Amino acid sequence: MSDVAIKEGEAVNRRSRWRFVVPLIWLAALLLLAVGMTTLEPLFRLLEPDLRQVIYVRESFLVLLGQHVLMVAVAALLATVVGVGAAVAVTRAAGRDFMPMVAQLASIGQTFPPVAVLALAVPLLGFGTVPVIVALVLYGLLPIVRNTLAGLQGVSAEVLEAARGMGMSPRQVLLQVELPLAAPVILAGIRTSVTINVATAALGATVGASNLGDPIISGIVNGNTPYIIQGAVMIGLLALAVDSLFERLQPRVPGQASDGQVANG
Repeated sequence: MSDVAIKEGEAVNRRSRWRFVVPLIWLAALLLLAVGMTTLEPLFRLLEPDLRQVIYVRESFLVLLGQHVLMVAVAALLATVVGVGAAVAVTRAAGRDFMPMVAQLASIGQTFPPVAVLALAVPLLGFGTVPVIVALVLYGLLPIVRNTLAGLQGVSAEVLEAARGMGMSPRQVLLQVELPLAAPVILAGIRTSVTINVATAALGATVGASNLGDPIISGIVNGNTPYIIQGAVMIGLLALAVDSLFERLQPRVPGQASDGQVANG
């Protein structure tokens, strides 16, 4: 083996060894802030010296963080199942006529304001977590559907013909050829969807779904700027941790820049 190949192999091993450092740094900062927010009281007191309370204590930040992550994770799972399933269905021969309709329905889901979705869902589903998950699923469908369609349609016709020529069934072609080749683009859509919904989930606090939006809404209602900053910084750190984790997990497309995203919704 040549020296160049050995050095390239060592460089790849070094990059692989340190690939999760950045998401771990963001995650550590998030957890430290959730546990030790009270230690920053003197800092927030400088911002609002006349307020009686400058640290949000109605609920633990660690509990709020866990509820926020669970809510976004459930919505992401449902949006991925529905979005990828719909895109796969309309790229088959039997469902190809429905492709424009599915793409338009996904677009409508994101163009409809989440606040309006919540307002319409609450009378039907009641206050709490369920209407928020419905809104997040609708809001997160577009990038997943679009990227899955782009990924599946981007698979070379010659590759598909070769797979069929080897005797693969349509199911084997989908599972063993199309989806693996389209995976980087599909995962980019899921990454965009989840990162957007980390911030959007904060609106759930307006309909009684407890999460990191609680201190923000409480701060707006009571004119307490430190509360707003605490909730916003926590959500921002969570979004950075999630986005950088997806970036590290995302398989590369040949010729793609190392830090680039394949496609946006």
